[in-house]
Amino acid sequence: MVDRTSKIERNTNETSIKLEINLDGTGINEINTGIGFFDHMLNLFSFHSKIDIKLLANGDLEVCDHHTVEDVGIALGEAFKKAIGDKKGINRYGTFHLPMDETLALVSLDISGRAFLVFDCDFNREKVGELSTEMVEEFFRAFAFNAGITLHCKVLYGSNDHHKIEAIFKGFGRAIKEAKHRDKLNGIPSTKGML
Repeated sequence: MVDRTSKIERNTNETSIKLEINLDGTGINEINTGIGFFDHMLNLFSFHSKIDIKLLANGDLEVCDHHTVEDVGIALGEAFKKAIGDKKGINRYGTFHLPMDETLALVSLDISGRAFLVFDCDFNREKVGELSTEMVEEFFRAFAFNAGITLHCKVLYGSNDHHKIEAIFKGFGRAIKEAKHRDKLNGIPSTKGML
């Protein structure tokens, strides 16, 4: 089977990002964005998706976390799109309900080539650690639009923002794991013959 790895280097006046991913890994990772809680969420995503991630991001955190979080989403989305290739043999769809204590999150996605995000998640706090809660949606938007996937994230219920965000990232990892899985006997998973 074709190797599904990619490397991205993305440099702007606001951030510098070096990224390597392996879609068929074991979930090992080396992640440093300078935002501890964000690193933790990306670590969980890597583990649950079984995508190996090596990521070093340096951003203008003295301004705020916006540019770093969004640009990491962009880079991860670009790397995913590059690594997934022609999509031959993949499951294409992935859906996962993830419980975490009092919280239940739903993540459902389609590696469709059509970028779209529905994000139905409410947070009460401005930040968890050094991650602005408003940036969670921005991360998933950046990933979805640069990966070319349709992505739906919903917190069905819950009260603790840490649990809500963690459930979303873990659920995203599990849904991606399901969708990227490939069977060499399958062709392109679309009646159109292409994605």
